[in-house]
Amino acid sequence: MNELETLSEWLNEARNAVFFGGAGVSTESGIPDFRSEQGIYRKKYPYPAETMLSHAFFHSYTAEFYDFYRTVMLYPDAPPNAAHRTLAVLERDGHLAACVTQNIDGLHQLAGSRRVFELHGSVHRNFCLRCGAAYDLTYILNSTDIPRCACGGTVKPDVVLYGEQLDYGTLDEASAAIRAADVLIVGGTSLAVYPAAGLIDLYRGQRLVLINLGETPADARADLLVRDKVGEVLSAAYGVGGAE
Repeated sequence: MNELETLSEWLNEARNAVFFGGAGVSTESGIPDFRSEQGIYRKKYPYPAETMLSHAFFHSYTAEFYDFYRTVMLYPDAPPNAAHRTLAVLERDGHLAACVTQNIDGLHQLAGSRRVFELHGSVHRNFCLRCGAAYDLTYILNSTDIPRCACGGTVKPDVVLYGEQLDYGTLDEASAAIRAADVLIVGGTSLAVYPAAGLIDLYRGQRLVLINLGETPADARADLLVRDKVGEVLSAAYGVGGAE
């Protein structure tokens, strides 16, 4: 039995699978990742990208943060790809219990997934630091310079910047889902960002699937290791078309 046949069997037998994904899931939608040769962290900016995506930079250089954020981090026209669509169908068919994602693009929900734990937040949620009023992505895209609330406060994206803590409620729910999983599929992540990457340590099952183009620290632990694009692998294994 080859890799795809094994994965197909495991997916069809699963009743409580969990998908844990990173930036490599959304590259097939045209959104760049962070650490590959073409990734965001490899390009030149006025400051290192990690610095510009930090809590300290947001508060000290808010206008410069938003220049970078709007230009580099927002892809409002990016469509869900075969990975997102297949995961949504797996959930609908009763095989997938949850998606745990490090991505902030909202593409899992756009594809139809309902139980999604966004560890690093979402570009679609923004809030006023003064009064807490909520704003959507369109408001940020249509704003100039520093987006302001009606009350005059600064609007901040509900994304986890460097130097900020993950939301404990989201982290707890994601942890519980992974502990209960009968299959854990890890895809499109280098497993280099903690504490998110440490979540796979909570899985105690015998069906750990790792789908990634590059090597990860967890490769030796995988019960099934596939070196390929996440969308192509999942759609082929579960029979969901990869093109629209």
